[in-house]
Amino acid sequence: MFYFEEINGKKILKSSLLNGLNHFFTTRESVIKTKEPEFELIVENNKKDICKYLEIDEKDLIHPSQTHTSNVDVAKIGVTSYPDTDGLILTNNVQAVYLNFADCTPVIIYDFENNIAAVSHAGWRGTAGNIVSKVVQKMKEEFYSKPENLKCAIGPAISFCCYNVGEDVYRALSKTVQDFSKLFEIRQGNIYVDLKGINKRQLTDVGVKHENIDVCPYCTVCNNDIFFSYRKENATTNRHSALVKL
Repeated sequence: MFYFEEINGKKILKSSLLNGLNHFFTTRESVIKTKEPEFELIVENNKKDICKYLEIDEKDLIHPSQTHTSNVDVAKIGVTSYPDTDGLILTNNVQAVYLNFADCTPVIIYDFENNIAAVSHAGWRGTAGNIVSKVVQKMKEEFYSKPENLKCAIGPAISFCCYNVGEDVYRALSKTVQDFSKLFEIRQGNIYVDLKGINKRQLTDVGVKHENIDVCPYCTVCNNDIFFSYRKENATTNRHSALVKL
């Protein structure tokens, strides 16, 4: 179940399934990514608040250079540059990792046995590239994670109600799971897909337990008062973020 908390009076979103992991999704109030001048001071103050909350230096609040790939890397102490990376695994307790979103699907994956966490940016391209499956595979190969020991939170994103796509996107996504039949609908001649549901299915297809996946009910379009939406806000550069710290 998802629930709201606050950092210095500013709203953040958490999943009760991931209790034991320091994690949250920022909101419009706690935004830490913008290119819009009127948000710059807000972002600067929010980053200070978040670093104080996490008890880390700002240099250790790191994020990759997201480019809608399905590339996955591992965070390393002292390294801040991760080009063309949309999934980042955290294995140390010095750094905090965050990725940015404004309709795309954020996925946090936590290995509670080995105390390893990851954040993935699963827009339609990342989802078509099976990014969450690749994160799980990398965690298995490099850190001996077992899918049955993973807990996952699929965060606020554009939902089934609002995500209409073209045939090319539909075809690309339909190839990524074993059963796509309930993950799309045709409404008045338009194709709608369930991006959160596809990512959940990709996770269960690689062995994550159904009960270990928490899917956020918030839609970034319908709940635009809480989260940013690229589609609804005419290509806004503001982003909410998914953040983890061990």
